Amino acid sequence: MSVQNVYRLDGRVPLSRAIPLGIQHVLAMFLGNVSPLLIICGMLNMDVGLKTTLIQNSMFIAGVVTLIQLYPIWKVGCRLPVVMGTSSGFIGTCKSIGSNFGYGAIIGASLTGAILEIILGFFIKPLKKLFPPVVTSLVIMSIGLSLLPVGINYFAGGSGAPDFGHWKHLLVGLIVVVVIVVLKQFTKGFLSVSAILIGIVVGYLVAIALGMVDFQPIADAAWFSLPKPIFLLDMRMEFHWQAMIAMAIMFVATAVETVGDISGITNGGLDREPTNEELSGGVIADGVGSLLAALFGVLPNTSFSQNVGLVTVTKVVNRFCIMTGAVFLLLCGFIPKLSAIFSAMPQSVLGGAAVIMFAMILVSGMQSLQREKLNGRNGMIVALALGLGVGIGMVPSALDQMPAWVGQIFAQNGIIMTFVIATVMNLILPKDKE
Repeated sequence: MSVQNVYRLDGRVPLSRAIPLGIQHVLAMFLGNVSPLLIICGMLNMDVGLKTTLIQNSMFIAGVVTLIQLYPIWKVGCRLPVVMGTSSGFIGTCKSIGSNFGYGAIIGASLTGAILEIILGFFIKPLKKLFPPVVTSLVIMSIGLSLLPVGINYFAGGSGAPDFGHWKHLLVGLIVVVVIVVLKQFTKGFLSVSAILIGIVVGYLVAIALGMVDFQPIADAAWFSLPKPIFLLDMRMEFHWQAMIAMAIMFVATAVETVGDISGITNGGLDREPTNEELSGGVIADGVGSLLAALFGVLPNTSFSQNVGLVTVTKVVNRFCIMTGAVFLLLCGFIPKLSAIFSAMPQSVLGGAAVIMFAMILVSGMQSLQREKLNGRNGMIVALALGLGVGIGMVPSALDQMPAWVGQIFAQNGIIMTFVIATVMNLILPKDKE
């Protein structure tokens, strides 16, 4: 069976090869999937048992919705190697809603926002004029640029860690980088495409040897537990118009980011632009995922840019391979001990891989942008979108004197500001004369 099948959407790949390639994706997104819940639940001083159940639910939902993206149901899903998970982009908005109205209002607003995104997904084709290649390329680049600080934070041990920047974290992250680079550049076949997984495993083993891993949470975790929908949990949805409006704006922003992620996968993994059907199905599935997440008491779900970077690095787009990762996420939703094994991994282990993956998203956007003429009009769009969009994302305090909602939307990571500026400039600037 040809190893080239891993580079095809529907190539046949044996389980012995598919499972490691799928687990690579789980490793890439695991911390990002649970971090938003840990932050919001911690802020609201939520009961430990409830918090544990919600994290378990988040793994289950991520697995289900990833399967829907891979193998669409009707018009729901894009049939591309898109990995789904709990979105960190909503943290700022969820903090604001949670502090004012409580966790129930977050879930209620998420439910209504998800319905809005589903509706938006059905109108992607008429909205396609807003997403020409120069705009989607800039969105992809801004995703990569916004994630680089996240990768460096992981690399140094995790933002807020008491030993942030300790030599052990930097050493582990560097070892992961070296292993990945050596395998990608000096080997072929399975070792090359599994470079991220092997690098993380080596880094995890080094971290264990350096005494950086606490095994107690693994020992304490249960072997089996069912995910619980919201009606079985000690909470109820609440609906407040202020919360729903704020969340609706963020869901529009999420739809934009999903368009960028799908474009990043098709550009970086398949060397083409996405079709209308792929964009529409992907955004609809994004909304459906958040709808299901709300029904299980979990924060909004969205496509994961980390995994876009992994596809761009490895070029592995095979749906069956990513499906094995989705099944593993489902297992984590039923077997908490599996989740605990990943949770115990020091963030610096992931950081070594994340720096490469996130930077490759940027490279993918640059490669896509190279297909466009950057003289005159397009050059001005690129300059203003990156200058103001990414610039404000790096200096969010520039919007501190604006109304709070402005900062919550535009100062989170620069992606939305980049998209808005690029879109507006593309619509108002006259076309270059041939």
